[in-house]
Amino acid sequence: MTSAGEREVGPSGSDSAGAGPRWPPVPWAERMLGEARFGHLATVDARGTPTVVPCCFALVDGDVGEAPALVSVMDEKPKRVDDRETRRVRDIVATGSVALVVDDEDEDWSRLAWVLVRGRATIIGPGEVGHAGAVMALRTKYAQYREMTLEGRLVIRVGDLSALAWRATPEGTVPAKSPSPIGPVDVTPRFRDAMGMIRGRRSVRVFTADPVPQDVVRQAIEAAGWAPSPHGRQPWRFAVVDSESAKRALADAMARTWEEQLALDGQAPEVIAVRLRKGRERLLGAPTLVVPCLFPEVLDAYPDPDRREAERVMAIQSLGAAVQTMLLWLYAEGWDAGWMCAPLFCPDVVRETLDLPVDLIPHALIPIGRAEREPVRRERLPPGDLIVGWR
Repeated sequence: MTSAGEREVGPSGSDSAGAGPRWPPVPWAERMLGEARFGHLATVDARGTPTVVPCCFALVDGDVGEAPALVSVMDEKPKRVDDRETRRVRDIVATGSVALVVDDEDEDWSRLAWVLVRGRATIIGPGEVGHAGAVMALRTKYAQYREMTLEGRLVIRVGDLSALAWRATPEGTVPAKSPSPIGPVDVTPRFRDAMGMIRGRRSVRVFTADPVPQDVVRQAIEAAGWAPSPHGRQPWRFAVVDSESAKRALADAMARTWEEQLALDGQAPEVIAVRLRKGRERLLGAPTLVVPCLFPEVLDAYPDPDRREAERVMAIQSLGAAVQTMLLWLYAEGWDAGWMCAPLFCPDVVRETLDLPVDLIPHALIPIGRAEREPVRRERLPPGDLIVGWR
């Protein structure tokens, strides 16, 4: 679908034929480009024959005073020829002319949008200036690249960028414009149903017997690693428990401590027996358990007790953020989880049972799997009841 309103846009929406610069694009288009997971790269050979391939890419800083550059890498995905013999590399060597398109396709045409970037491409070989920085940027964006050996692969760098951006609006198909400096802020949602994901996440107690692949657990912990933390230190570590023997040993050890605590609370023996049975079933019925642990050794040390306590509280707050990030990632990927705080009441027992280092403090248990049934949900307070001040 095309539109007569297509324009090459700069920071003020100026046409490419005008005097204004052609980079950066308008804010929504720049965000869309930065957050896109892949694009389609077009090259052309000396005879004008085009080639289009899907590609992963990242934005990197340009030279001083210049716009950013796009980088892509000839990665380890199978190819029939050597990197230098691929069409895209031969085209770049021959002409250097490239274009990259990222788009949002949807059956609801009011949500359509795309960004077209044109530029001049060069090939950067291993060890050449800019190669290491490009590889680092790509590994930061794509977890898969962290498992690949990219130091010996060719990098494509696209500079001298210009952008053409278009999107539709509920009022109809119109060209994209920059927001007015005095009007409403033009904010495009980065994810179309983020609130649906947040509301959909649930605390699951009963799981099917389906195993959880190790790669799912690794990615969930990687997601947790992107949570905010004091000074960026990530003062937490995670122990994974998925063998039946380890789960059983943990359930037995924690049950003994819990039984003592429930008796101290004056619970009747029959009530204690039921609660112990349900807690044990919850642990043993989960295909995988993740134990988030506080790791205070990486925190700043202060001579006064007030700042030491503030540092400890910040670490605990960030551990909660890490666990919530993990839970949201699992739910978004089709898995389910819960959050059990039992290790808080017996951290030494958990640490000794799992043979964890002495500088780790177990804080929670996260059972992971697939929900056997829909859990009972509790009502949430409306925002008006949660906001206690707005000045």
